[in-house]
Amino acid sequence: MQAGQDFFNLYNHDFVRVGVGIPRVRVADPAFNSAHTIELMEQAAAQRAVLVLFPELGLSAYSCDDLFHQRALLDGVQEGLRGVVEASERLPLIAVVGFPLQVQHVLFNCAAVVYRGRVLGVVPKTYLPNYREFYEARYFASGDVARDTTSVELLGQSVAFGSRLLFQAAEQTMLTFHIEICEDVWVPIPPSSYAALAGATLMLNLSASNVTVAKADYRRQLVCGQAARCIGAYLYSGAGPGESTTDLAWDGHALVSELGNLLAESQRFQLREQLVTADLDLERISQERMRQNTFGQSVQREGLRADAFRTVHFDLELPRTRELLLPPGRFQRFPYVPADPGRRDERCAEVYEIQVQGLTKRLEFTGVDRVVIGVSGGLDSTQALLVCAQAMDRLGRPRSNILAYTMPAFATGQRTLAQARQLMQAVGASAHEIDIRPACLQMLKDIGHPFADGQPVYDVTFENVQAGERTSHLFRLANLHHGLVVGTGDLSELALGWCTYGVGDHMSHYNVNASVPKTLIQYIIRWVAQTHRLGADVSDTLMEVLLTEISPELIPATEGDGNIQSSEAIVGPYELQDFNLYYTLRFGYPPTRVAFLSYCAWHAREEGAWPDVPPEHRHQYTIGELKRHLGTFLFRFFQLSQFKRSALPNAPKVGSGGSLSPRGDYRAPSDSEAAVWLAQLELIPDAA
Repeated sequence: MQAGQDFFNLYNHDFVRVGVGIPRVRVADPAFNSAHTIELMEQAAAQRAVLVLFPELGLSAYSCDDLFHQRALLDGVQEGLRGVVEASERLPLIAVVGFPLQVQHVLFNCAAVVYRGRVLGVVPKTYLPNYREFYEARYFASGDVARDTTSVELLGQSVAFGSRLLFQAAEQTMLTFHIEICEDVWVPIPPSSYAALAGATLMLNLSASNVTVAKADYRRQLVCGQAARCIGAYLYSGAGPGESTTDLAWDGHALVSELGNLLAESQRFQLREQLVTADLDLERISQERMRQNTFGQSVQREGLRADAFRTVHFDLELPRTRELLLPPGRFQRFPYVPADPGRRDERCAEVYEIQVQGLTKRLEFTGVDRVVIGVSGGLDSTQALLVCAQAMDRLGRPRSNILAYTMPAFATGQRTLAQARQLMQAVGASAHEIDIRPACLQMLKDIGHPFADGQPVYDVTFENVQAGERTSHLFRLANLHHGLVVGTGDLSELALGWCTYGVGDHMSHYNVNASVPKTLIQYIIRWVAQTHRLGADVSDTLMEVLLTEISPELIPATEGDGNIQSSEAIVGPYELQDFNLYYTLRFGYPPTRVAFLSYCAWHAREEGAWPDVPPEHRHQYTIGELKRHLGTFLFRFFQLSQFKRSALPNAPKVGSGGSLSPRGDYRAPSDSEAAVWLAQLELIPDAA
């Protein structure tokens, strides 16, 4: 990719926009049904989708019953399909429509793949339900009957035919789709399972599926479950308004799922026709299949079945020019934090419990009764202190067994010092205060640092002497009191190398925060405060902590303006760096893609576009700002900081995208270069 306006187009970042249509139909009126199908095709093309899926037997209507055996209806369906094919000549998208087709005296329930005036292939339904209200075996034959038929003549074209067809776009080979029809996904091993192993990334299902009580919930489970198992995307289109209600009812259920996540869904029981669209992340699907090596093992194990598929190749025109961004909310600003308030509370509770469980297990195993923790009055030590308090409660030990120490030095602010004192007292810890300035001065004097002679030299040595002195005190206090040092540093700091190596905040006996990012810690603290889990007094102090500037407090405030040392001024905003970390660590996305996702999430939007984002996080960033902060992340993550992560203390893993432990998720050389990532950074434009 070259830097330029095409950067702002989702198709240039391996996304594809797809649609699922629920047209109005009339039973046994192919001309009407074809016209309404074409209308939705036009709408999908106007929204720059490249594929649109329609319901089962949509050109005839599903509920025709014995009318399927009437020649007039079958001939009318052929003409309706001809209209769809002719309309497709002027529309740059693939349409997948359902229709009945007679082949060698046998009638099949089929899907036709239509593109640019051609029928690329026809896929017959495999599993025909013939139970309860279904009588499909009365009208149709299974696609297995046509095993020896590889092509059919249709509308003057020789068309690929069979249930084991894959359709692959030449320009975007990750866009490879397979088609199954309704009941095919309700069986123990759907055909799409083997299609995924054969290379399909998208599974399409043309369905009719009448509605009964609670059936919609089961459909969601089926569709999302199959997308998750196949490590792909699943599109589902159900019959809607106009089907016969002689004995059944229809709700027009359309669904799009990616890797088990529901991306789009229609409104059920509508009299109007509907089109839902979603942007599928082909790169994510590919990355997940690559990482989950059991997918490759399944391909090897089921190789004979996968080899039975044939691939139909076609040239697909992708709308790669002009700006086309992902819609608001497609990628959340805080990927570690669910946007839904209910799920967010569940996530905070679960992470908190994982941290507590890890610490209680370590205390039980070691037989240690006390924990030693440094409390600064900032976010990380606050969260670790909360975990210690809950762990003591869980073990039935007094909170006074928490030996908490605040250790002011040359740059400690009165606000954080007061918050540290309040927190230690509020949780019931054994609170202590040690002024480490004399010890630091002695160290600075011993090594000949200018500050010991009264010169205001605030270099990295000056900073690390303080950080190291604090940790040295904690370890010796743990020796003295037979305690265990609880670490406080978080995942965001480890990613950026924003910690003092060895005898500094890098080291502890056990670190409860090591796989929890800064943005999630903020939400957990807010959740603990709002739920009053540790009492109202603690809650008030916690809310003050959340409003405090994030700072290591190692360099005195600037003379004149009084500004304290800001972590984010050096390493970038944590809200952005956590976003960069998630998509780099969890999915291995290249910098250009991370920047595009970040731009879609963080650039200026119209007022009210982010109702679920707290006011303090409704920041806006230009593409130039995003590029600059991403550059900071890439250099610090890939080239500067791995040696620190290679020597981490033990810590519990809390999330699928959140561990940098060399014994767990992430193994990397300490002396690797960041050159390839920084080279890609230059492909990101400096302005929109």
